Amino acid sequence: MMVSELEKKEQNNVQERLKVRMSKVKHKIAVISGKGGVGKSLVTVNLAMAFAIQGYAYKVGVLDADIHGPCVPKMLGMKGQRLQVGPPGAFPAVGPMGIKVVSMDFLLPSDESPVIWRGPLKMGVIRQFLSEIVWGDLDFLFIDLPPGTGDEPLSVIQLLPELDGVIIVTIPSEVSRDVVKKAVTFARMVGAPIIGIIENMSGFTCPKCGEETSIFGVGGGEKIAEEMKILLLGKIPIDPRISEDSDKGVPFIVGHMGTPAAKAFKDIVKKVENCLKHKKELTIPVQRDSARKEGET
Repeated sequence: MMVSELEKKEQNNVQERLKVRMSKVKHKIAVISGKGGVGKSLVTVNLAMAFAIQGYAYKVGVLDADIHGPCVPKMLGMKGQRLQVGPPGAFPAVGPMGIKVVSMDFLLPSDESPVIWRGPLKMGVIRQFLSEIVWGDLDFLFIDLPPGTGDEPLSVIQLLPELDGVIIVTIPSEVSRDVVKKAVTFARMVGAPIIGIIENMSGFTCPKCGEETSIFGVGGGEKIAEEMKILLLGKIPIDPRISEDSDKGVPFIVGHMGTPAAKAFKDIVKKVENCLKHKKELTIPVQRDSARKEGET
């Protein structure tokens, strides 16, 4: 099908707006996973909050690019908010610590309203989120993508060739490990730098007896890091309060700064900063001995 001159002009205009909007964002990071149920959105929200409250007080934004199942507003206590529209364009809703958020959830009439769209429509709205939204000056924009390697991840990577990289979320199980390796391969095939992998739900310590239980297995993230030659950014232990706080709309890291999970997020921030400083994909495999020892405990 031939593209008319008018359509070409409009496409060029969109690309120019996209370039202008994103030029004000220093670092753009996509958070992906190979499968659902690994807590990717939860990791995105708490990681964004960690960057916002870490000593530097970064200016942070979150694009909830899960068109069919947006949940970032719920986790940040922003349900019911709407995007504000002004002369320059639409403005993000503002959440705790000044985090700017854009989500399909802000456009739906109710919680029960489904989004029944095919690929082109989804790509179109993501393009609008990036090019029409007045994000303003940001240090970090985290893009929470739905599971898998389909339309949304591909759209974001195509629209943002200057993407700083992707962070991949997994859990320790073998099933997750096998699927998440596809996400690593996907990122490399489309030319997206890999910042590293985060192992979520990494063991549970009983608050009464102190015994640690590996509910979802041991070492899945470390094995992926070793096999795929990528950096293991951190391991976030299971803490029931993480889920409880998400349901309440309060990021866990805000109210539980001294916990092992919160410390894990802080350590991840430092590693991400270091990776971006060097501007390259880190390929630091886990030592075989340490991975084997943990797998035997």
